Parts: sequence; C-alpha cells; structure tokens
Amino acid sequence: MDITDKIIAYECGDIDDTGILQLFSELISNGMAWTLQGSYRRTASALIDAGYISEDGKQIFYQDIVQ
Repeated sequence: MDITDKIIAYECGDIDDTGILQLFSELISNGMAWTLQGSYRRTASALIDAGYISEDGKQIFYQDIVQ
C-alpha cells in the first residue's frame, strides 16, 4: 500500500491505532506531515509530544522508554 492509500484509509477510518502510528511515522520521516493540512501537523506534533514517535519519525515503543 502506498502513502496515498494509507492516507485515504486513515481519512475513512479504516486503519487501527498501530496503522495510524505507522502512517504518521512515515509522514514525519519523509516530511509530508508538515506540508499536509493542519490536522496532520497537529496530530504529528501531538504524537511526538506524547512520546509515541520521535522527531525524526521513529516509533518509540514502551519497552524502549522503560529501562
């Protein structure tokens, strides 16, 4: 599935939480999160601030935080 298909699935509510994290991880790492409409920028920022995704787009897993 390419990035356009993933965005469409996200917009339609057809992906789960893991899929959303994977999508936003990809959008952050390739820079698209900052060029799409405002809700994508806000969601990307919120996921970074919450510690789910790093600023360079890597997913942060709970076991990586608790050591």
